[in-house]
Parts: sequence; structure tokens; C-alpha cells
Amino acid sequence: MSFPDQPTLTGPTLHLRPLQRDDAAALGDAASDPGIWAGHPSSDRHKAEVFAPYFEMLLNAGGTLIVAERSSGKVIGCSRYYPTPEAPGAYGIGFTFLTRAFWGGTTNREMKTLMLDHAFDHMDQVWLHVDPTNIRSQKATLKIGARFVEEAARDIGDKTGIWRCYVVERDVWRARQS
Repeated sequence: MSFPDQPTLTGPTLHLRPLQRDDAAALGDAASDPGIWAGHPSSDRHKAEVFAPYFEMLLNAGGTLIVAERSSGKVIGCSRYYPTPEAPGAYGIGFTFLTRAFWGGTTNREMKTLMLDHAFDHMDQVWLHVDPTNIRSQKATLKIGARFVEEAARDIGDKTGIWRCYVVERDVWRARQS
């Protein structure tokens, strides 16, 4: 059975659903703040002409979920399940961004909880790959209980290069949740 990588997931404050072509404007608007990308390797992704090909990659690759506020329906970012090179059938969670109004609180935790809970209904581990220069994402990855494995060359999505590779194990995740 293949992993259902485009579920609809609902939490207390968030609604995650598969990315669709007609989400381009709303997701582009969410991504348009230069501050979101300031510490990111693609620091110019806030520009429409840079974000547009990235959106196409997310749409064509599959596994991308729109993140919206439940109360308003407003799109506040996205995240993605993607096949990883670690093992046959292995999946990762990444390509994540949220608008800055949702940084530093419970939003990333709720989003990752929804995505990890869904993934762990189907597999024993989930991978996260973070660019070595993206310190904010590295810290967020550790906060959810991921374990650093190695820094290694990987072909992940739209980039081949060196990544910091982390893993979250189902048993460890579930023990932390109880």
C-alpha cells in the first residue's frame, strides 16, 4: 500500500488540505513577506517571479498541504510529505513555511503533530532534511523531538546538496505525546 500523502487533516486551530492550482494567489500572498525568507537559503522567495516556479514544483511534486486557519480559512503557509532517499518507502516532512504571525507559538507544533500522527499510522519513521544554513528550522526540528542523524549529500525536491538529516521515530513520538 502506498502512503496517502495528500490527506485532509484538521486540528484545534488549523486545517490542512491538498494544494490545488487555484491556491497560487493565496499561497503567494502568504509567502510575500521578505521576513519569512530572511534566514532561509532562498532569501528572495518572497518575490512573485521566484515563488511562482517554486509553487509549480510543489504542485507537480504532490504531497503538499495548504495550511489554513480554521477560524478564518486564511492560508498561512504550507508543508509537504515527500519521498526520501534514506530507504525504500521512506517519507519526510518539509518544504514548510508559515507567515510570521504564526511563528514562535503553537502553530508549527500543531501542524507537525497532525502530519506526524497521520504519517505514523502508515510508517515507523519520518525524515526531516534541513539546509545547514537554516538555523531557525533546525531549532524547530529539534523541538518536535527529531534526532540528528548526519549531515550528508541528498537530492531533495528542487535541490541537490548538503542537508542536515533528522529522523523522528514513531515510538519516540507517541511516547512524547502521552
